[in-house]
Amino acid sequence: ELDVDYVLVIFGGELGYSSDDINKFIWMVRIAGSTEKGRHVNEKDYYTSQGEMRVDFGASSTMQNCLLYKLSYYRFWEMKTSREKPAGFARVRNQVIGHQNYELQGLEEAYTSANWLVRLYRVNPYANRGVN
Repeated sequence: ELDVDYVLVIFGGELGYSSDDINKFIWMVRIAGSTEKGRHVNEKDYYTSQGEMRVDFGASSTMQNCLLYKLSYYRFWEMKTSREKPAGFARVRNQVIGHQNYELQGLEEAYTSANWLVRLYRVNPYANRGVN
């Protein structure tokens, strides 16, 4: 619908970079929810019942299944950022990611920088998405 070939994500989980896209995410949700087409987007759905925005196993289902979460943390469950922490530990949020071992739908990883800060995904053509 947007006629794009690639999606760029800035991800700070490996480096501890706090100005990544997940940090700015709630603003994207607020802006989307303020539009006519996005009225169904509700900010509170992305928070826990305690009002926290988390990325670990306590994260809301909406958060764990949204596209930005999936693109940010795709394959990060394989990444060991510290000897003392389990794989999938995001330094910037001090949490082990909650949603793991998923496949992407309609996109494929095209590039991830050595420190995972820059992540680029190719949007599959419609014919490769299984859409009629």
